[in-house]
Amino acid sequence: MTRYRQQLAGVSYEFHGLVDLMAKATPLRSGDELAGCAAHSDAERAAAQWALAEVPLVTFLTEALVPYETDEVTRLILDTHDTAAFAPIAHLTVGGLRDHLLAGAAVDDHAERLGALGPGLTPEMVAAVSKIMRNQDLIAVSAALTVTSGFRTTIGLPGRLATRLQPNHPVDAPHGVAAAVLDGLLLGCGDAVMGINPAGDSPGRAAELLSLLDEIRQRFDIPVQSCVLTHITTTLDLIERGAPVDLVFQSVAGTEGANSAFGVGLGLLREGNEAGRALRRGTVGNNVMYLETGQGSALSSGAHLGTGGRPVDQQTLEARAYAVARELDPLLVNTVVGFIGPEYLYDGKQIIRAGLEDQFCGKLLGLPMGVDVCYTNHAEADQDDMDTLLSLLVLAGTAFVITVPGADDIMLGYQSLSFHDALYARAAGKLRPAPEFERWLQNQGLADDTGRVLEIDLSASPLRALA
Repeated sequence: MTRYRQQLAGVSYEFHGLVDLMAKATPLRSGDELAGCAAHSDAERAAAQWALAEVPLVTFLTEALVPYETDEVTRLILDTHDTAAFAPIAHLTVGGLRDHLLAGAAVDDHAERLGALGPGLTPEMVAAVSKIMRNQDLIAVSAALTVTSGFRTTIGLPGRLATRLQPNHPVDAPHGVAAAVLDGLLLGCGDAVMGINPAGDSPGRAAELLSLLDEIRQRFDIPVQSCVLTHITTTLDLIERGAPVDLVFQSVAGTEGANSAFGVGLGLLREGNEAGRALRRGTVGNNVMYLETGQGSALSSGAHLGTGGRPVDQQTLEARAYAVARELDPLLVNTVVGFIGPEYLYDGKQIIRAGLEDQFCGKLLGLPMGVDVCYTNHAEADQDDMDTLLSLLVLAGTAFVITVPGADDIMLGYQSLSFHDALYARAAGKLRPAPEFERWLQNQGLADDTGRVLEIDLSASPLRALA
């Protein structure tokens, strides 16, 4: 195990292997303190960041943070590493990669080259460079990257911001779900997905909700995709039954153990992807996976230990989850950035930083990355913090955000964004909905020729049937 040393202000700091160095270099967050791997002081954190900046990128190909022999995510990362894509930057250190990314982000015709780096970067490299970047650095590089995907709408195009319309209901009542869908459509939301977290976990209930969403889609000829966010095994069963499945959902994490806690492995995820693609229900593409991640998920399941039994910091493990996502060529990936709670991201400052890190790491690794801009009611955060994060994500070019009626999810019991917040984001960022959905809004009289949502007389609209 390599020991890393750094002198700072007359004090010598020592870090026991790359796992320890990465953890100590991470901006402060409560999850790493809970895991016992956080830096003990700002000075130690600065020393670790300095030492990390001098680590050659090739080190990450030989010094695994989570053992290769015992973790299929590590094997996926190393076995699929694209050496040709890595070759142009193989000589760089972590600090050199930061300079390279920022230089590329500043020149328009270099943005395509930045995107081409993705297959040559491991999640650990990307996590490492994020730790020595300021918020504005993360935003600048994210904004320069374009990652697109498609099903019935095209996600991730420049100048566009899509939204998940999340019509959750405490008892999965069809009339409550339909009312929330109507509310969202009237405010221009739903082009990423109309996605329900079911209150119950029965396959029969999931099938009913899928049929409801599909009936709405077909009745009003809406170019959107729907999803009931149930376990992938349930979705596979629903496909076998002939239910109208568009997207295959699953939460994923950055270690084999954490994925096992979710009841999945790479084989099952690939099976779900193949089953969804075989349906060929898309019109503009056939990306069928919808994946959710979140910093702290591995720690919460006790599956966060790496080489030498040392805890791996939660942000690095989050980046490793994106390797799992990348393998599946998804339509949508979003981090539920503040959902797991203050034990992992304590306050608004930590949530904002984590959201920008996740956006940066996901896009750099080639994912159509979105964010659930959210917090739990016992976190030291409020809606002003969410306004700040949303605004920064608009600058960073996020593919989509999640929206719920009134910003308050009454089923899951957490605070997210409202449909009105999406209107603000599009107006402030001069952004439009996904093009296919925008045309539908215009045909319904719900948007003008610039994509701006209009008020309508619902009594004169076919959508009145949803009321």
